[in-house]
Amino acid sequence: MAAAYSGKKKTSDYPVKKRQLDEDIAGGHFRPVYLICGEEAYLRRWNRDRLVRAALGEGGEMNRTCFAGKNIDPVQLVDLARTVPFFAERRVLLIENSGFFESGCPELADYLAAPEETSVLIFVETKVDRRTGLYKAMTKNNGFELSCDAQDEQTLRKWIVKRFSDEGKNISQATAAMLLSRVGNDMFCLAAEMEKLICYGMDRTEITAADVEAVCAGWITGRIFDMTDAIAAGDTDRALAVYAEMLAQKEPAQRISALIIRQLNLMLQAGELSRAGKRGRELGEMLSLHEYVAGKYAGWAARYRPGELARLLSRAAAQDAAVKTGRLDAGLAVEMLIIQAGKKVI
Repeated sequence: MAAAYSGKKKTSDYPVKKRQLDEDIAGGHFRPVYLICGEEAYLRRWNRDRLVRAALGEGGEMNRTCFAGKNIDPVQLVDLARTVPFFAERRVLLIENSGFFESGCPELADYLAAPEETSVLIFVETKVDRRTGLYKAMTKNNGFELSCDAQDEQTLRKWIVKRFSDEGKNISQATAAMLLSRVGNDMFCLAAEMEKLICYGMDRTEITAADVEAVCAGWITGRIFDMTDAIAAGDTDRALAVYAEMLAQKEPAQRISALIIRQLNLMLQAGELSRAGKRGRELGEMLSLHEYVAGKYAGWAARYRPGELARLLSRAAAQDAAVKTGRLDAGLAVEMLIIQAGKKVI
């Protein structure tokens, strides 16, 4: 059975660590090694690029070396790190997706015990095992880790508002929430859609809901909202038609299933909080959603009897297990979930 909402907000140390990185960059004082990791690819790349630029300073590309992939020779990397930079203050080594922080690397761990002051190693990794000797050597010897977590919706709304403000445009909180509901929380996708909206509204200072409707109509999360609205209305034919459209766009059935389950879980949380008297901004804050979006979930939840959403989630979990063990086809599992959820509407 799905767990009820705990009332705790997701926390992250990303803002604190980012400020510390900002201080390194502003002061021009760089550590021997940086590890940029975490779920959000946009933030990994953005922090990588600004750190590399700042650490290089006026040293230019002659003192920048890039390594990528699982077949990097750590001995070559260490030799280069111990090489004096060419007419510059420091040498920068950028190492991406090496797997060293997942499998370990004794050569690099030994190097970090006595790193060169003139070299900065910047690792960008998707997976990190904090039990490895390399990770322990990094933290012990003045290394710095920046975990780029997936951001909650409140943080993303602030980012959207600031991004448009930087371009001389305004967007309301409700419209920013609508943009998130249609595009999702992937920051690369959001950045691309915001760029389209800026171009679309070039001669205007206000980005409106109508602009979002016109420009950002094709993303899977927008279709998931449409599907959820159909399910909660008991219109399974329309929900199945939306599902068919997403399959035609090559969206994997298991990904669609995961998104539907997320919708049901948010509906469950919104319904329980709503019955406890939470409304408007308070409801939104407790769900880390804009109050407009939180209200949509509460409205959908009100169409189900108490306990029904929890039972649907339990059934969905059982079906997911059956898919993963090969006892049920993934596409059929999604159709069953849509039909079951639609039939339970009051």
